[in-house]
Amino acid sequence: MTDLNTLGLAEARDALRAGSTTSKELTVACLKAIEGAGVLNAFVHHTPEIAMEQAAAADARIAEGNAPAMCGLPIGIKDLFCTKGVPSQAGSRILEGFLPEYESTVSGNLLGSGAVMLGKLNMDEFAMGSSNETSVYGNAINPWKVDERQLTPGGSSGGSAAAVAADLCLAATGTDTGGSIRQPAAFTGTVGIKPTYGRCSRWGVVAFASSLDQAGPMTKSVRDAAIMLETMCGYDPKDSTSADLAVPNFEALMTGDIRGKKIGLPKEYRMDGMPAEIDKLWADGADMLRDAGAEIVDISLPHTKYALPAYYVIAPAEASSNLARYDGVRYGHRATLDAGDGITEMYEKTRAEGFGPEVQRRVMIGTYVLSAGFYDAYYNRARRVRTLIKKDFEDVFAAGVDAILTPATPSSAFGLGEMTDVDPVQMYLNDVFTVTVNMAGLPGISVPVGLDSKGLPMGLQLIGRPWEEGDLLSSAYALEKAAGFVAKPAKWW
Repeated sequence: MTDLNTLGLAEARDALRAGSTTSKELTVACLKAIEGAGVLNAFVHHTPEIAMEQAAAADARIAEGNAPAMCGLPIGIKDLFCTKGVPSQAGSRILEGFLPEYESTVSGNLLGSGAVMLGKLNMDEFAMGSSNETSVYGNAINPWKVDERQLTPGGSSGGSAAAVAADLCLAATGTDTGGSIRQPAAFTGTVGIKPTYGRCSRWGVVAFASSLDQAGPMTKSVRDAAIMLETMCGYDPKDSTSADLAVPNFEALMTGDIRGKKIGLPKEYRMDGMPAEIDKLWADGADMLRDAGAEIVDISLPHTKYALPAYYVIAPAEASSNLARYDGVRYGHRATLDAGDGITEMYEKTRAEGFGPEVQRRVMIGTYVLSAGFYDAYYNRARRVRTLIKKDFEDVFAAGVDAILTPATPSSAFGLGEMTDVDPVQMYLNDVFTVTVNMAGLPGISVPVGLDSKGLPMGLQLIGRPWEEGDLLSSAYALEKAAGFVAKPAKWW
């Protein structure tokens, strides 16, 4: 077999079980691809020795005939996941040199099942960004290219999206606080699912906004997402928000039969100034699902317009609290002090040097909205809005809607540097279609459906009922089959 790195998880799993390839061969193919794609800056910490050791162990497990689904499959791990003995910086200078003594639950689940870790993937600093331009490592680059411009792979899981799209790994982990799995997936023609809040443990994942953060897989197909998600999930007593629920066989539930399913189209997502191509993509997606047997209905989510401003109160507030622990005392970067400097100066200088401008901006916003006199006016009001947003979805699902179809992003991938010098609110608007899902704690998936006039991928989002990832994946599989999206970026790197 040639070009083993281009395989998806399902194909590679079946090839391993059939004996037509080995985990070592798959891993070598991916390592060579990574070596030749340095310009993409997707991988920021390389672990080839660890990968080859894990591949050898996986081959032995497969030979014994008792290997889990992810056994022997080479993947990338987003730098937000703590990995034992491997640098875990969350894309920030302030965690420079941090080598965790423990493994995050999600990455531990994957490695325990025999998955092979190729290395750590680029990301926006502390997952704060929509373009991967806030990373201390420099930005990752989208493998899709239509002219001489370099395009963003999206954020914050930009390195994960770029690596999967460029076939540097078979799949990757991502995290999603306001769209950080689904937006990069849409920008790179890949699949990304954010499961229900509490489905994947947050333990060992560097925190951004604890009530919103959720891990998920980024893959080359919906089937691959089902395979990887099952291994990532599971109850974890170390995370108080982890759901003590059985994890179903998501792949078995993924029939693609959506006859009689009711798919809602929320009128509030038809926003002023939305590009005609996105609107047409949405309409085409609805037609595909209708042709597959679903009933398409118009629905209303009336508090959608408040989601983005409420999110950008709640998320920075939680970030302000979570990032207070980074002080230069126990681990990571510590500023050089002048004679006479005390502990206060050490904190101030360390945090000023260690945090980038976007993180500083969000910490300051969060500290402001939590301060005396503003807590009720901003933070508590945003929490009440969040409750109303959640109720909107509950009402729609109670009325018999099985899933909701929306655009994933307001545009295809934009050029690096295009939005960093403008009002940061313009960058925040990239999350306009995705933040409601995090605010309500629901599962959402981005599926590539077509190319725009420039030849760049565009995705649609499906939102499902809580804890019904299997049903959501089945609907996404139907959409994927109908769209027939097989385009890949032309290799220029």
